[in-house]
Amino acid sequence: MALTEERVLEALRTVMDPELGKDLVSLGMVGEVRLEGGRVDLLINLTTPACPLKGQIEADIRRALHPLGVEEVRVRFGRGVKAPEQYPIPGVKHVVAVGSGKGGVGKSTVAANLALALLQEGARVGLLDADLYGPSQAKMFGLEGERLKVDQHRKILPLEAFGLKVLSIANIVPPGQAMIWRGPILHGTIKQFLEEVNWGELDYLVVDLPPGTGDVQLSLAQLTKVSGGVIVTTPQEVALIDAERAADMFKKVQVPVLGVLENMSHFLCPHCGKPTPIFGEGGGKRLAERLKTRFLGEIPLTLPLRESGDRGRPILVESPEGPEAEAFRRAARELAAALSVQAFIALPMA
Repeated sequence: MALTEERVLEALRTVMDPELGKDLVSLGMVGEVRLEGGRVDLLINLTTPACPLKGQIEADIRRALHPLGVEEVRVRFGRGVKAPEQYPIPGVKHVVAVGSGKGGVGKSTVAANLALALLQEGARVGLLDADLYGPSQAKMFGLEGERLKVDQHRKILPLEAFGLKVLSIANIVPPGQAMIWRGPILHGTIKQFLEEVNWGELDYLVVDLPPGTGDVQLSLAQLTKVSGGVIVTTPQEVALIDAERAADMFKKVQVPVLGVLENMSHFLCPHCGKPTPIFGEGGGKRLAERLKTRFLGEIPLTLPLRESGDRGRPILVESPEGPEAEAFRRAARELAAALSVQAFIALPMA
């Protein structure tokens, strides 16, 4: 039988998206089919550029087309992020909150590098430092001393570092000034950061939450539609107690928990490379199992990771080939996959 577009599409109906559980054709992911002799050229529009299963999808496509007598298969992947029916913020497709329930677990480091990892995978990303009492993102991105500007419409313009849009209260108030604010002022500031900022076109806005489960978290959930939350914890039981409270907070404000990311999983010795689990082992994975959510992975504790944040060049920039950067990239792909599933679940049924 002659090779036709109809036969190719019929074969692709047997190829399932591993995360969504439906075939590529039904999901509208087949953007283009070109036939030239015995060659098939396909454009597959993934639900996120950070899809962790591109290799599996491509292999399944090749297997499905093989019985058609195809001589060559070329697969190109599109990089669009599925947009919701209604954007939570003008131009922003998804708001992702990163919380921990307590301080000292490296939440800001995680938020910074997850945002950069999503950016490096091809998404358009912004980072909102919502830790108003202890903002650290300006330091971590080398933006200390930079002042925010406004556009012709009096909208605040985020700063930019390494291609990432960054907004922090540290770029508004003088260095070292304490934010002695009550709830209404915190609420008003978060409202301004969401509604009076020209974020442009973003696939993801990553929000670095403060420790605890208080005013800022509640204001964020009230003021915008949060696509999901990430729980950051270390493996030790003391951290897990508060991480579980953070997950419960997300649940109570109707924010889906996208996954648990375990930071400081083990210390990597800079001399011998031997991992030492100084905070215990497996706590993050156990918490993810209890919460029935995705385990996003483990981030090691290393000297370069600490130094990169202090230097204003996050590890994804400072050492992109290192084990820390690779761990963040894996976590970002898992996060992007979780967001894709969440977006698919939220779609209205026909």
